[in-house]
Amino acid sequence: METKLYNIEGKEAGKMTLPENLFGLPWNADLVHQVVVAMQANARPNVANTKDRGQVRGGGKKPWQQKGTGRARHGSSRSPIWKGGGVTHGPKAAKIYAQKINRSMAAKALLTVLSRKYKDGEVIFVDSLEMQAPKASAGKAVLSALGKHFHGLSKKKNAALIALPVRHTPTIKSFQNFGNIAVEEVRNLNPLSIMSAKYLVIASPKDAIEILGKKTTSTKLGTSK
Repeated sequence: METKLYNIEGKEAGKMTLPENLFGLPWNADLVHQVVVAMQANARPNVANTKDRGQVRGGGKKPWQQKGTGRARHGSSRSPIWKGGGVTHGPKAAKIYAQKINRSMAAKALLTVLSRKYKDGEVIFVDSLEMQAPKASAGKAVLSALGKHFHGLSKKKNAALIALPVRHTPTIKSFQNFGNIAVEEVRNLNPLSIMSAKYLVIASPKDAIEILGKKTTSTKLGTSK
């Protein structure tokens, strides 16, 4: 599997061979869906909390006598049918939405998404992407140069996710003012973050592939059907 390699000026810097076990996996929609849904559930904040009639303060006194008024019988003003009363079957803060994700499932889903991205031509390999100083103008120049080959980089939202082999502060700061660009370390890549962006820009591919290989070989991956 050969692919083009670009530099920060948007010019072709050669070609490189990609490993089949990282970028050549078949699509597995069920696996990816299960992992992405679990990740979204684990990131879901549980802040909504309602009180039932037993938890609402007050309401101990009977609103009016049982008979003789001509009105309906009521025992408490904190009944769910009263304004200011409790809530029936409302959300509770004690509810847990988290779902378990096996490491092997997460690793294989990551490779499956990477393979699909590469197959769709949405993975950009850049030989080196290290800014000498944190300048937004330098980051904009890189995006403009690569945008000549990949027009989706001009999207207003979720245009690209830039994956760095190691954390490099000047590079991160050069892109942090662009709302359509996200920067992440290769070791922190996951199916949800990759699928959220149009393009995946992998800087220093040899180092990145080595990190991905270590990350995925540390878990047992099941054979694909």
